[in-house]
Amino acid sequence: MALDQILVIVGGLTLSTLVAWYFWFSEKKAVKVEAADGGIQEAVIKVKGGYTPDVLIFESGKPIKLNFIREETAACTEQVVFPDFQKQATLTPYKTIPVELKIDKPGEYGFQCGMGMVKGKLIVQ
Repeated sequence: MALDQILVIVGGLTLSTLVAWYFWFSEKKAVKVEAADGGIQEAVIKVKGGYTPDVLIFESGKPIKLNFIREETAACTEQVVFPDFQKQATLTPYKTIPVELKIDKPGEYGFQCGMGMVKGKLIVQ
């Protein structure tokens, strides 16, 4: 094998490893949401190629209000679905769409786009 072939193989393996680490092994930072004066735990989630933040921590038994701001027109993110609560919402581009939940039972609850490709998680403690 020539030197240039070896360098291409090593470079490809290195890039593949970095992509795998980013998508499957990198730790996602959770955002703890505090209750406001009215007792509502309110968070803003930016939707653009994913959810930012995509992991949120809440206190159980207090109302939750998620304000989704969709900053794109991609078809994938036009719906947000909460399978554990049989709830969904249509996210209009460039508008804030509130979703209100009341979760009394501690646990981890997922949410996703209508196609199931973009995902997030609510952690209730």
